[in-house]
Amino acid sequence: MNGHRIPDRLAAVAALHDPSRRAVYDHVLRAPGPVGRDDVAAALDMVRGTAAFHLDRLAREGLLTVSYRRLGGRTGPGSGRPAKLYAPAVAEVSVSLPERHYDLAADILAAAVEESMGTGRPVGECLQQAASAAGAAAGSGAPDLEESLVRHGFEPQHEADGSLTLANCPFHQLARNHQETVCGLNLGFLAAAAAQAEGPRYMAVADPGPDRCCVRLRPAGSSEQREGAAR
Repeated sequence: MNGHRIPDRLAAVAALHDPSRRAVYDHVLRAPGPVGRDDVAAALDMVRGTAAFHLDRLAREGLLTVSYRRLGGRTGPGSGRPAKLYAPAVAEVSVSLPERHYDLAADILAAAVEESMGTGRPVGECLQQAASAAGAAAGSGAPDLEESLVRHGFEPQHEADGSLTLANCPFHQLARNHQETVCGLNLGFLAAAAAQAEGPRYMAVADPGPDRCCVRLRPAGSSEQREGAAR
């Protein structure tokens, strides 16, 4: 669920604020397999309708998955309707404000290390390859570049010269501690995203500044962009 918008993730977390609903969720997490409404109601000494309400709310927020199965091994006519069963969702939910995506950086770094170990190529070269692959996937998976930037937490802002500055760095703490590595990863990611995305064309250039991302996206073909790329 990390790929979902912040409001969706906040809603999922907010669903667990209710103590009874949190107890239902914890029970499903601890269960050895999918559980039904009657199981939850009996285990938590809860009215069945209340258990059903909490289970369905958790499923609606993406915290639980739903399946249907006849219980007791009975099949065919007269075996009754399948029971609605609930199990923990595989997707994880995390919320960070300002928005961070350390999982994305970790995926890119792990892919680079694995490629380097498997091929013997320099890890820096593999890192750029992995960052470019992730950026291309991000760019092609959104209607346009700006939508992709919003989805990944960069908070793009339009400047008077037509460029996009990025008010937020999704890798902020990593970049503070490992600036050269993470900012290089970020540049490769954004360059590939910009090249792949539909809509207005941009080129990513290194342009660090205080309180914003180290990359700026300039309109493709601008003289400033060509100078930045040359550097």
